Amino acid sequence: MTSPERDPHPTEDPTGLPVEQPVGEEPTAGQPRRSGLRNPERAVRGLGAGTLSLEALVLLLAIQPIRVVGGDLGGAAIGAVVALAVAAVVLAGMMRRPWAWNAGTVLQGLLILGGLLHWSLFGLGVIFALVWAYALHVRRVILG
Repeated sequence: MTSPERDPHPTEDPTGLPVEQPVGEEPTAGQPRRSGLRNPERAVRGLGAGTLSLEALVLLLAIQPIRVVGGDLGGAAIGAVVALAVAAVVLAGMMRRPWAWNAGTVLQGLLILGGLLHWSLFGLGVIFALVWAYALHVRRVILG
Protein backbone atom coordinates (compact mmCIF):
# COMPACT_ATOMS: atom_id res chain seq x y z
CA MET A 1 0.00 0.00 0.00
CA THR A 2 2.22 2.74 -1.25
CA SER A 3 -0.27 5.00 -2.99
CA PRO A 4 -2.10 7.67 -0.97
CA GLU A 5 -5.39 6.58 -2.58
CA ARG A 6 -5.20 3.17 -0.89
CA ASP A 7 -3.66 4.23 2.42
CA PRO A 8 -5.63 6.97 4.24
CA HIS A 9 -2.62 7.70 6.46
CA PRO A 10 0.46 7.63 4.20
CA THR A 11 3.91 7.46 5.70
CA GLU A 12 5.43 9.24 2.69
CA ASP A 13 4.32 12.35 0.88
CA PRO A 14 4.04 12.34 -2.95
CA THR A 15 7.67 13.48 -3.29
CA GLY A 16 8.87 10.34 -1.49
CA LEU A 17 9.96 12.07 1.72
CA PRO A 18 8.75 10.68 5.05
CA VAL A 19 5.89 12.50 6.72
CA GLU A 20 6.67 13.81 10.20
CA GLN A 21 4.09 12.53 12.65
CA PRO A 22 4.42 14.04 16.13
CA VAL A 23 4.48 11.45 18.88
CA GLY A 24 1.99 11.78 21.72
CA GLU A 25 0.03 14.67 20.24
CA GLU A 26 -3.68 14.57 19.60
CA PRO A 27 -4.77 14.79 15.96
CA THR A 28 -5.76 18.20 14.69
CA ALA A 29 -9.39 19.17 14.23
CA GLY A 30 -10.98 17.34 11.35
CA GLN A 31 -8.62 14.36 11.50
CA PRO A 32 -9.92 11.15 13.04
CA ARG A 33 -7.97 9.71 15.92
CA ARG A 34 -6.02 6.66 14.74
CA SER A 35 -6.41 3.51 16.76
CA GLY A 36 -3.94 1.41 14.81
CA LEU A 37 -6.72 -0.95 13.74
CA ARG A 38 -7.53 -1.50 10.08
CA ASN A 39 -11.27 -1.47 10.76
CA PRO A 40 -12.01 -0.09 14.24
CA GLU A 41 -15.79 -0.48 13.92
CA ARG A 42 -15.43 -4.15 13.09
CA ALA A 43 -13.01 -4.72 15.96
CA VAL A 44 -15.40 -3.10 18.43
CA ARG A 45 -18.33 -5.13 17.08
CA GLY A 46 -16.23 -8.25 17.57
CA LEU A 47 -15.52 -7.26 21.15
CA GLY A 48 -19.22 -6.81 21.87
CA ALA A 49 -20.21 -10.01 20.12
CA GLY A 50 -17.48 -11.97 21.88
CA THR A 51 -18.53 -10.62 25.25
CA LEU A 52 -22.17 -11.55 24.69
CA SER A 53 -21.26 -14.98 23.32
CA LEU A 54 -19.10 -15.71 26.35
CA GLU A 55 -21.92 -14.57 28.60
CA ALA A 56 -24.37 -16.92 26.90
CA LEU A 57 -21.98 -19.84 27.22
CA VAL A 58 -21.34 -19.17 30.92
CA LEU A 59 -25.07 -18.85 31.61
CA LEU A 60 -25.86 -22.16 29.96
CA LEU A 61 -22.96 -23.94 31.65
CA ALA A 62 -23.92 -22.50 35.05
CA ILE A 63 -27.38 -24.07 35.15
CA GLN A 64 -26.34 -27.49 36.45
CA PRO A 65 -23.82 -26.31 39.09
CA ILE A 66 -26.38 -23.82 40.40
CA ARG A 67 -28.96 -26.61 40.66
CA VAL A 68 -26.55 -28.94 42.47
CA VAL A 69 -24.84 -26.48 44.81
CA GLY A 70 -27.43 -23.75 45.18
CA GLY A 71 -30.46 -25.91 45.67
CA ASP A 72 -33.75 -24.35 44.64
CA LEU A 73 -33.34 -23.36 41.00
CA GLY A 74 -36.84 -24.01 39.70
CA GLY A 75 -38.17 -24.37 36.19
CA ALA A 76 -38.99 -20.68 35.89
CA ALA A 77 -35.45 -19.71 36.87
CA ILE A 78 -33.96 -22.18 34.39
CA GLY A 79 -36.26 -20.80 31.69
CA ALA A 80 -35.14 -17.27 32.51
CA VAL A 81 -31.48 -18.25 32.31
CA VAL A 82 -32.01 -19.97 28.95
CA ALA A 83 -33.98 -16.95 27.67
CA LEU A 84 -31.16 -14.60 28.73
CA ALA A 85 -28.60 -16.84 27.02
CA VAL A 86 -30.64 -16.92 23.80
CA ALA A 87 -31.05 -13.13 23.94
CA ALA A 88 -27.27 -12.77 24.37
CA VAL A 89 -26.62 -14.95 21.31
CA VAL A 90 -29.17 -13.03 19.23
CA LEU A 91 -27.65 -9.70 20.28
CA ALA A 92 -24.16 -10.99 19.52
CA GLY A 93 -25.30 -11.59 15.96
CA MET A 94 -26.86 -8.14 15.70
CA MET A 95 -23.93 -6.00 16.84
CA ARG A 96 -23.99 -4.11 13.53
CA ARG A 97 -27.17 -2.41 14.64
CA PRO A 98 -26.55 0.75 16.68
CA TRP A 99 -29.24 -0.16 19.22
CA ALA A 100 -27.60 -3.52 20.02
CA TRP A 101 -25.16 -1.88 22.45
CA ASN A 102 -28.06 -0.39 24.41
CA ALA A 103 -29.88 -3.72 24.33
CA GLY A 104 -26.73 -5.41 25.66
CA THR A 105 -26.73 -2.98 28.56
CA VAL A 106 -30.37 -3.81 29.27
CA LEU A 107 -29.48 -7.51 29.14
CA GLN A 108 -26.90 -6.98 31.88
CA GLY A 109 -29.55 -5.28 34.02
CA LEU A 110 -31.95 -8.17 33.46
CA LEU A 111 -29.30 -10.65 34.53
CA ILE A 112 -28.71 -8.66 37.72
CA LEU A 113 -32.48 -8.72 38.30
CA GLY A 114 -32.25 -12.49 37.85
CA GLY A 115 -30.70 -12.37 41.29
CA LEU A 116 -34.26 -12.27 42.57
CA LEU A 117 -34.63 -15.84 41.28
CA HIS A 118 -31.27 -17.06 42.62
CA TRP A 119 -28.40 -15.27 44.33
CA SER A 120 -25.78 -16.70 41.95
CA LEU A 121 -27.48 -15.02 38.98
CA PHE A 122 -26.90 -11.71 40.74
CA GLY A 123 -23.21 -12.58 41.04
CA LEU A 124 -22.97 -13.49 37.36
CA GLY A 125 -24.89 -10.31 36.51
CA VAL A 126 -22.45 -8.11 38.39
CA ILE A 127 -19.44 -9.82 36.81
CA PHE A 128 -20.78 -9.52 33.28
CA ALA A 129 -22.01 -5.96 33.88
CA LEU A 130 -18.43 -5.02 34.75
CA VAL A 131 -17.13 -6.79 31.63
CA TRP A 132 -19.78 -5.04 29.52
CA ALA A 133 -18.88 -1.68 31.06
CA TYR A 134 -15.27 -2.28 30.06
CA ALA A 135 -16.37 -3.19 26.50
CA LEU A 136 -18.35 0.07 26.35
CA HIS A 137 -15.29 1.95 27.59
CA VAL A 138 -13.09 0.37 24.90
CA ARG A 139 -15.75 1.21 22.29
CA ARG A 140 -15.80 4.85 23.41
CA VAL A 141 -12.00 5.11 23.37
CA ILE A 142 -11.59 3.51 19.94
CA LEU A 143 -14.53 5.07 18.12
CA GLY A 144 -14.59 8.35 19.97
